[in-house]
Amino acid sequence: MTEKYDLHCHSTASDGSLSPTEVIERAQQQGVTSLALTDHDTINGQAEAAEAARKNNINFIPGIEISTTWENKCFHIVGLNIDPENQALVSNISKLQELRTERAKKIAHKLEKRRVPNAYEAVVKMAKGGMITRAHFANFLLENNYVTTNQQAFDRYLGKGKTAFVSTVWADLDETVGWINQAGGTAVVAHPLRYKLTASWMRRFLSAFKEVGGQGIEVITGRSSAEEIRRSLTFANQYQLSASVGSDFHTPANPWVELGRLAPLPENIQPVWELF
Repeated sequence: MTEKYDLHCHSTASDGSLSPTEVIERAQQQGVTSLALTDHDTINGQAEAAEAARKNNINFIPGIEISTTWENKCFHIVGLNIDPENQALVSNISKLQELRTERAKKIAHKLEKRRVPNAYEAVVKMAKGGMITRAHFANFLLENNYVTTNQQAFDRYLGKGKTAFVSTVWADLDETVGWINQAGGTAVVAHPLRYKLTASWMRRFLSAFKEVGGQGIEVITGRSSAEEIRRSLTFANQYQLSASVGSDFHTPANPWVELGRLAPLPENIQPVWELF
């Protein structure tokens, strides 16, 4: 059997549309053999996903995607092969969960001022006990005809500098990597080109990430072009980081991003799973 890894995806524990069980079942249908569920700032879906993976003969890799602030910029760091019961990790991400709740209330208040009422109650219901993200607000705006696309929700209301944007200071980079390492995991920079950093800023960031104990970087994502893969591979080699692959799947409604639908990893780089 050909191994197929997907080490970045989301469920209803954060901003995905499928339950952890449904994510696993869809991954199995797509031929994925090893999967990491990496919900935003929570490990709440891990136990359910692990049980579903056992039933579907998938190698399950516990994971998380942690919101991180470095030099006043927001980054996402994926933790792979973590112990989801590690008390230091559980305790520290609970603080990020409180921040997410506070941010959601502030976003809703800003939307109220823009004559968009009842947003907070709606996104709480939509999240079903999971982490509330800006994606929930985008869906709320779309469903209630304030925008015509999810992207327009960010362009008009939720994106940086827009009327309902709320700047949030997340965990420091050294804290995030430290929590992942303490939980026995491997810290990986998620979708490195999405931050739109200049070459100088990227060098500074990856140097800092490596210095505090980071070990990997996503070379292949669900939307990677050949040029983007080449650039990410260059970063991996330059900073001696292992290469990860992840679709960043959220929902079947997005036909462009599917579980396991990933370009092959180049051969001249160490795969991150060799560190597990």
